[in-house]
Amino acid sequence: MFSFSPQANCLSGKTILVTGAGDGIGKSAALAFAKLGAEIILLGKTTEKLESVYDKIVSLGYPEPAIVPLDMQGATKLHYQGMAETIEHNFGKLDGILHNASQLGTIMPFEQWPQDMLEKVMQVNVNAAFVMTQCLIPLLKKSDNASVIFTSSSVGRKAKAFWGAYAISKFATEGLMQLLADEFDNTKIRFNCINPGATATKMRATAYPAENANTIAQPDEIMPAYLYLMSDESLTVNGQSLDAQV
Repeated sequence: MFSFSPQANCLSGKTILVTGAGDGIGKSAALAFAKLGAEIILLGKTTEKLESVYDKIVSLGYPEPAIVPLDMQGATKLHYQGMAETIEHNFGKLDGILHNASQLGTIMPFEQWPQDMLEKVMQVNVNAAFVMTQCLIPLLKKSDNASVIFTSSSVGRKAKAFWGAYAISKFATEGLMQLLADEFDNTKIRFNCINPGATATKMRATAYPAENANTIAQPDEIMPAYLYLMSDESLTVNGQSLDAQV
């Protein structure tokens, strides 16, 4: 999987939603999916960043993407229902979701974690993903083969001191993925998690400010795992939590 080499245009005809698509892993995934022929729906809270990714995709001659400016921190079920209706009107179906957007909070002792920060982290990392997926299930059912990828973390498998709500939210993400994978087993929709590992992103820099970003993987370098799970090569893979790096 780490050396997975997809066939050209293997995602042609697929419509894929990527959250947190403005930069980092989300941006790299959107470009990688588009390069293989997918129509990408770019979701993020910063319109300027989404427009930059849009322009990059178009300039490379890939299928024209769509933009959904949405702040998952304040979005409600009505927002996601409206988004689902717009996607259905414009695309008819949805073939994939990459739940990439996440909020870190602050690395600090458990005793110091403020409740409002806990709620903000859980809202983006868990609640929004739950409600968004629920609203988009009808569109995923219209796909011949749909793939939903959640973003996990090593601290969502084995908790680590001081990671507070972020670690808890990633345990919940793993649980949400497992529940959906079991509930939709033997259907046309599959659900899996990816742990990106140490990757040069703004979130990683916040967690490890003294780390040299050039010594860890760049977002483009971990794309094989994402391409594998989003392509039809992974049709039999369901309910798994995979690592993007060895």
